[in-house]
Amino acid sequence: MLHEGTVPPFDPTTWDLAVDGAVKKVLRVTWEEFRSLPSVTVVSDFHCVTGWSRFDNKWEGVRFSTIANMCEPYQNAISVLVTADGGYTTSLLSKDMLDDDVLLAYRFNGAPLEPEHGGPLRLVVPKKYAYKSAKWVRKITFMTEHELGYWEARGYSDSADPWKEERYSR
Repeated sequence: MLHEGTVPPFDPTTWDLAVDGAVKKVLRVTWEEFRSLPSVTVVSDFHCVTGWSRFDNKWEGVRFSTIANMCEPYQNAISVLVTADGGYTTSLLSKDMLDDDVLLAYRFNGAPLEPEHGGPLRLVVPKKYAYKSAKWVRKITFMTEHELGYWEARGYSDSADPWKEERYSR
């Protein structure tokens, strides 16, 4: 099992994504509205903290920067807390989230993202270990202070750079 908790059920008629915190416009987007946003395809690598990597993954979804542009975060929003169904959280610096390859993905290698891999929607942050790429994303909170997420609060590296092998905090 490569996730915390159980795989949540998905009902496209009740699913929504909330965006709040240090933003000019608080958002609530339904599944239908989310799927109507401009989508992109990004090919990127995926690195697990346990030591394996998978190369050339084809993700389709909405750039995180599209969501940021919609909600207009304040300049002092230095961090983003991502919350998943079941309460799992991860946090990243806002500047890292705005990279062109950071997606809210709903397709993987040409097919809908399977529930056990984070479907209907998962965050994909290719330059970080996979625990930063939260599955089952339901809420995005822009924050003026940085807060550690689930694994980061339990001793995993907050920077999570796979090229520097930053697995654990020091």
